[in-house]
Amino acid sequence: MCINRDGTNMGRTNIVLDDGLVDRAMKITGAKSKREVVHLALQRLVEQADLFRAAALLRGELRWSGDLDGWRRSRS
Repeated sequence: MCINRDGTNMGRTNIVLDDGLVDRAMKITGAKSKREVVHLALQRLVEQADLFRAAALLRGELRWSGDLDGWRRSRS
């Protein structure tokens, strides 16, 4: 186990990555290294899962008024 500069624990691992996908991700995110882009991807995956869980907990709890059919028609 490695300890990061900010004191967090970092595990080391070897993984096989699709170079084309990594290159695209680095361009999109501005990451300067493969390690950074993998770290960003994992962070975003966890954040997105947390948001989905939070939204699921709110299901049926929020009031909404509006014209859903009209909104759908305007999008087509």
